[in-house]
Amino acid sequence: MSAVLAATTPSAVAAADQPLLRLQNVESAYGPIKAIRGVSLQVRRGEIAAVLGSNGAGKTTILKTISGIIDPRKGSIEFQGADITANDPAAIVRRGLMHVPEGREVFPLLSVRDNLLMGAYTRADKDGVARDIETVFGYFPILKERAAQDAGLLSGGQQQMLAISRALMAAPELILLDEPSLGLSPKLTKEIFEIVVRINRERGTTILLVEQNANMALNASDYGYVLENGRIVMEDSCERLREKDDIKEFYLGMKDEGVRGERRWKKKKTWR
Repeated sequence: MSAVLAATTPSAVAAADQPLLRLQNVESAYGPIKAIRGVSLQVRRGEIAAVLGSNGAGKTTILKTISGIIDPRKGSIEFQGADITANDPAAIVRRGLMHVPEGREVFPLLSVRDNLLMGAYTRADKDGVARDIETVFGYFPILKERAAQDAGLLSGGQQQMLAISRALMAAPELILLDEPSLGLSPKLTKEIFEIVVRINRERGTTILLVEQNANMALNASDYGYVLENGRIVMEDSCERLREKDDIKEFYLGMKDEGVRGERRWKKKKTWR
């Protein structure tokens, strides 16, 4: 059978339709406190998916559970068709999944260039690593200017750029991106989100984004999930989510007004 025919067999087509990442009824906890409760979601290859929710909703816990930092108490996690539930984080990285944590967490005493090289520690292709360093410098020119500077001396926005670039240096299939706008100015947040979209469109890197800035996340992403109290309460394409009344009112700040122009702040969310 030719390679072309083999690629179009039913099993090959089914594999192509499988999501890159799938969570099924996942529960995680910190001691006796349940942080996520029966979360099921999927991320298709090549898309940007967003998880929206307020502080404490469980968004960061989802990413930590996927990347192996926290072991789930229930449920399963599949990545590229393989079960990675409770796998060692280093093994998950080698499978092509990188986690950019909240708060950047760069290596402060290493130079910018050495931080980037740390991101590529699983790779053996030296030519590819050198090429990708130039690529990330193209996305974030300030990092090229500061290549020899200790990462701990960078501004918060520059450290966020470095954290994203370090993840890219592993040539991942999927990046988990946790609160990239945290502590940044609106202008810098817009710049970073524009680069995130470019990385997705130009490199084909799939991204699962956790973000409190719902407006930026919905504009950058293809599909979205709304998380409240550890549960997914709504999901849809981001285009449709932006038009839903609950999203407009409770996440985008577009509140209805009564006859006297007062906000109807006591209105309940329809997903409850």
